[in-house]
Amino acid sequence: MKIRILKDADAVANEAARVIATFARKVVVERGRFVMAVSGGKTPWKMLRILEKEDIPWKKFHLFQVDERVAPPGHADRNLTELRECFFSNAVMSKDHMYAMPVEADDLESGAKQYAGLMRKISGSPPVLDLIHLGLGNDGHTASLIPGDPILQEEDADVGITGIYQGRKRMTLTYPIINRARNILWIVTGAQKAPMLKRMLEADTSIPAGRVSQDNAYLLADDAAFSDMMPKKIREKRRRDSWDSY
Repeated sequence: MKIRILKDADAVANEAARVIATFARKVVVERGRFVMAVSGGKTPWKMLRILEKEDIPWKKFHLFQVDERVAPPGHADRNLTELRECFFSNAVMSKDHMYAMPVEADDLESGAKQYAGLMRKISGSPPVLDLIHLGLGNDGHTASLIPGDPILQEEDADVGITGIYQGRKRMTLTYPIINRARNILWIVTGAQKAPMLKRMLEADTSIPAGRVSQDNAYLLADDAAFSDMMPKKIREKRRRDSWDSY
């Protein structure tokens, strides 16, 4: 895994937008389209609002969701609500290229299969996404791969349904498709994430994030998230334009 440590969450959001834009331009030249899946979270929303202003071939940009809460349309719990605000406020991307998880379906399992089929249509069979953005929870979860949930054992389906977590069922990408991605971009900020970040980087498989492949993975984290791993003076020295390998 390649790592960059930045001063704070704002710096992480800015750098993440730059990295995604760079990937997108490169991939569109190479393969004619860029396919990404995005997670929710405060720093990622900042990242997406900055990304909206980047020079990207938006007509070739396709956006999937990493996970979504089962909640009514427009509800504050829905990641889609913020995603639409980020990308459609200035109409930078075609609505036809944002693929919402069908969490309003009467049959969620069928909805998950439908979403997996859509990814196959856009990204091949089995689908290989160009970039998957992930965050890290205080309990070690990523996407909606939740500690103790049967979803962690899914080996065949690319999209699955979780049990109730923090009051909501979730639809989520699973390990198979996440670990097939050409690139994974982790965004981790805040001192509360430090203990789990340390375990994730050690590939501790007792937490869900520790089971994600670190091949072709990139981590953008702020000083606070690295507070359990190195003193402040060392973190400051490691801030640089290049990526350090872990």
